[in-house]
Amino acid sequence: MVVIINKLKKNPVPLTRLKSLLQRLGRRYRVSGAEVVLTLVGPRAIRSLNRKYRHKDRPTDVLSFSLKEKGPDGKFYLGDIIICPEVARKQAHKQGHSLLREIEILTIHGFLHLLGFEHFKGMEEEEARVRPSFLKNYRADKS
Repeated sequence: MVVIINKLKKNPVPLTRLKSLLQRLGRRYRVSGAEVVLTLVGPRAIRSLNRKYRHKDRPTDVLSFSLKEKGPDGKFYLGDIIICPEVARKQAHKQGHSLLREIEILTIHGFLHLLGFEHFKGMEEEEARVRPSFLKNYRADKS
């Protein structure tokens, strides 16, 4: 089950597309029954979370909080992905692609963290395998 929470006044991306992306990722990694929460926040909110949990006092693009546990309701909770579209917009511009493409890339990245992938320990290789099949018109030289 995918839950999307939009804490922004303006909706910068089609939420149904992100929900579909997360559902497809869930099926690929055989966790389609698990609950994943994706939240879109502004720079102040993500900066606060980044400061509290990573001890870095600046906004970031994406944070992931893995749970991987069964709740009292019997559901399996994979975790939360938090994305800041404002930070993502700047990155998208630098990379030469759309904001939606950048948020999709961050969604995949955050989901892989929920599964346990870490930087320099298989994350980059897994992203390279997953992106072409999950992102339309994906070009590796643009990400």
